[in-house]
Amino acid sequence: MSHEEDLIEEEEENLFEHHRITADAKQGLLRIDKFLMARLPNVTRTKIQDGIHNGFVKVNDLAIKPSYKVHPHDVITVAFPEPPRDTDVIPENIPLNIVFEDEFLLVVNKLPGMVVHPAYQNWSGTLVNALTYHFQNLPEMTGNDGRPGLVHRIDKDTSGLLVIAKTEKAMTSLAKQFFDHSIERTYQALVWGVPKLAEGTINVNVGRSLKDRRITTAFPEGDFGRTAITHYKVLQDYRYVSLIECKLETGRTHQIRAHMKFIGHPIFNDATYGGNDPLKGTVFSKYKQFVDNCFKIIPRQALHAKTLGFIHPGTNKFIQFDSELPADFKEVIDKWENYVKYN
Repeated sequence: MSHEEDLIEEEEENLFEHHRITADAKQGLLRIDKFLMARLPNVTRTKIQDGIHNGFVKVNDLAIKPSYKVHPHDVITVAFPEPPRDTDVIPENIPLNIVFEDEFLLVVNKLPGMVVHPAYQNWSGTLVNALTYHFQNLPEMTGNDGRPGLVHRIDKDTSGLLVIAKTEKAMTSLAKQFFDHSIERTYQALVWGVPKLAEGTINVNVGRSLKDRRITTAFPEGDFGRTAITHYKVLQDYRYVSLIECKLETGRTHQIRAHMKFIGHPIFNDATYGGNDPLKGTVFSKYKQFVDNCFKIIPRQALHAKTLGFIHPGTNKFIQFDSELPADFKEVIDKWENYVKYN
């Protein structure tokens, strides 16, 4: 055996299995990369193809080509040189902004920049790391290992209110309310331009982009994605941008961000959805400088989960919470108010 073959064998022995998927009996012939994209939603097609080329993906313990088509009963394994993370969450002494707490639940106001739960590239410093430090024995939803107390989430760079379950009863009750879309949630967002209608409803399917699985996209034909409904209302017209309120009827991943992009009014400084370029306004350098200064003040999407209302699992009475816009959001609004007043 050559030295190169020794190295290859050693590398294969040191691989750790991360995923094992068995194709069911009715599986139609489907390219391996497309099959894995559907099963591993947080992994891009490029990474899947790289994994196939590097021998990290095997079918029935054999290396395969990217063109391989999955057959019924195939056993697909995905292995990597590093071991998989377990679902144990490391408690971390991170301060929490708790706006309400009782024996059943707590409501927290999440700062922008904080990830809600541990995941790839964000294993520490998350809201869940903080929760496990401050609270013992938080319940977990079935299939949601490593995310104690969570019944919903908001994006890393979105600020605002989250409800956390402290008991199994609260977890079950809140999860059902989210499933039934009976939770009342409103967000405030600064968006580019001013919608033609002061109030409206966006009823357009959203789902993971077919080109980039990390992005949510609108499917107006309804051929892909899931039903998504956002009710919006313009609160303030600043000529170039506007402050809007969005009330969620459904709660899909990146729903507001994708919907606002779809109607041509992406959220201010939302780099993922095209809001990090001046879409409205003049070509003068003074204006561009003003916008850049605003981007520096709020280096994230200008989106805040402002209110949250639900039936309390213990009292069966409706309760609602409100929160102030964070400092960076308020400062940018003040900047735009002054700009349109004097320009």
